[in-house]
Amino acid sequence: MHTMWKGSISFGLVNIPIKLHAATENKDIKLRQLHEECHSPVEYKKRCPVCDREVESTEIVKAYEYAKNKFVVLDEEDLEQLKKEQEDKAVEIIDFVKLEEIDPIYFERSYFMSPNEGGTKAYGLLRQALADTGKIGVAKIIIRSKEQLAIVRVYENTLIMETIHFPDEVRNVQDVPNVPEESELSKKELSTAVTLIEQLTEAFDPEKYNDDYRTALLELIEAKRNNEEVKTAKDPKKPDNVTNLMDALEKSLANTKETKKKTTKRKTTASGKKKKTS
Repeated sequence: MHTMWKGSISFGLVNIPIKLHAATENKDIKLRQLHEECHSPVEYKKRCPVCDREVESTEIVKAYEYAKNKFVVLDEEDLEQLKKEQEDKAVEIIDFVKLEEIDPIYFERSYFMSPNEGGTKAYGLLRQALADTGKIGVAKIIIRSKEQLAIVRVYENTLIMETIHFPDEVRNVQDVPNVPEESELSKKELSTAVTLIEQLTEAFDPEKYNDDYRTALLELIEAKRNNEEVKTAKDPKKPDNVTNLMDALEKSLANTKETKKKTTKRKTTASGKKKKTS
């Protein structure tokens, strides 16, 4: 597995060197956008609307918009230093809580934890202690320049870290529109609904569920490919230096003619004025 973070995690005086590995992967089928006329991939370029030109990555800076069109520009060096200061700190488990006390709305991403060099025994100690107590650890960690709240728990025989949202990142449920306070339900309606739920209740088996849309989309793509319903993008046109040179020469010639006309007109006007004076 690819290591996406290295560091250490501690609880009390126990320090565990660890590595993080993404526990899940996105299997969405990515579709490209093509120009219908020639079936070439569409390009997206960064453009400055004021300077009216394409902007290179070296010309771009990061900033925080604190009011409409008002920005505080942040230097890359400052951001890197701030990031390094936080990442160099050991991840400390702040509290131990019960997993059921955290609503699933808080959970974000999962990472497998493996012991780094010299951390095997301490890793095993934390894993066993969490399993015996039925608790999970709550910690803070910097991942991809963002401080995250996270929990550490046992998953099968492995420690897993799951990032969770901070409370102010979860929207207020009171803001959800049109939610009825109470519903007028008959006993028969409620009894029937409860019976249906009980009949459909069984142990959760993740292997039972499949992404039917992804499977159907892959089958559709494969069928079109087998029927040779494919398109080949044309090679991008290379700039014609000769044409560009001719354009430049013709524009220069036109400009020269225009300049000569203006000069001649000024001389004629000046000559007429002199004759009238005399």
